[in-house]
Amino acid sequence: MKRTSTLFFALVCAFLHVHAQDTSSSSVDVDIVPSVDAEVDANAKLGITFHSLPIPPWFPKYYLSTNIVGPGFYGQFNWENITDPTHGRVNYVTKETSIRHNLTYATHDTFILRTDHKTVLDPLGPGRESVRIITKKSFTQHLVIIDLRHMPQGCGTWPAIWETKAVDWPTYGELDIMEGVNDMGTNAGTLHTTEGCTMPELGRNMTGAATQLDCYWRVNWNAGCGVKFPQATSYGPTFNQNGGGWFVMERTKTDIKLWFWSRKDPNVPRDVKYKSFDVDPRKWGTPAAHFPNTQCDLEKYFGDNNLIINLTLCGDWAGNVYDPTRCPSTCVDHVNNNPEAFKDAYFDFAGIRVYEPILKN
Repeated sequence: MKRTSTLFFALVCAFLHVHAQDTSSSSVDVDIVPSVDAEVDANAKLGITFHSLPIPPWFPKYYLSTNIVGPGFYGQFNWENITDPTHGRVNYVTKETSIRHNLTYATHDTFILRTDHKTVLDPLGPGRESVRIITKKSFTQHLVIIDLRHMPQGCGTWPAIWETKAVDWPTYGELDIMEGVNDMGTNAGTLHTTEGCTMPELGRNMTGAATQLDCYWRVNWNAGCGVKFPQATSYGPTFNQNGGGWFVMERTKTDIKLWFWSRKDPNVPRDVKYKSFDVDPRKWGTPAAHFPNTQCDLEKYFGDNNLIINLTLCGDWAGNVYDPTRCPSTCVDHVNNNPEAFKDAYFDFAGIRVYEPILKN
């Protein structure tokens, strides 16, 4: 018992040490996992392991590993100067070009990412300049809080915040946290996988509505197993008119969960709204989307993935569902000829926080 108590004391001290870290700078990788190697070795001789110890309910599950604010986006992300894999009418530019053309810029508490809104395009030339960025760091089990003030809006837009591995898609899975097109409907949280991953028809504890149960990317033109959020404020102009909000994703071995709170929601949890060094999703209520592992081995279908932020135009989704009865012309012609229509096609990030488990099981 003495060894067990000592081990917990060491963990608590390490946790308090994490609390003492100053992450007020623009970008901080905390990456502090409690260091109790000597105690683990001593307990191993007694047959005691982390997994055999009772974890008290008050003990924190997560620690803040990465805090990205303002100029920190430039250090934490790589710019993907690639041909758009979704065939959008965009030209993804380098970091240097995005800064020079004012497609990305930062202040101490703001990061803007946008598409060009000044140039009339040559129909035979490159697409409208835009930006696609990917985190340098990858994650398995983790929780991410995205504090977003404004998202791209307008006919032809297809903004997304999502996770996948940069190579061999979709072997390591794709998880869409925030996505939509053409200002249509509410936010969609979606999984895209290789064959064999499905979601149950019943028993999912969530407030959103499932759109498809098979996550296999070849089913229904890569629709994925999606969930439409219930809140009208979760996407498009309505999201922006309400000052944005918080998108949260938790990925464990057994579940993937997504939450959303509007900026004006009086019930936003304090550990979501304010920069906290630990979070407790058990107190957040029912998620908007829930993807359990009952019919899908999440460890098998999802790997160490990176967070991606991008804004494309038209392409495989926005272009195919473009509605000329509510949007001008055709999607590509609209993008080519109406740059001023994209003045509101931008992300405004207040910050992104990533939490990782203190004790990985």
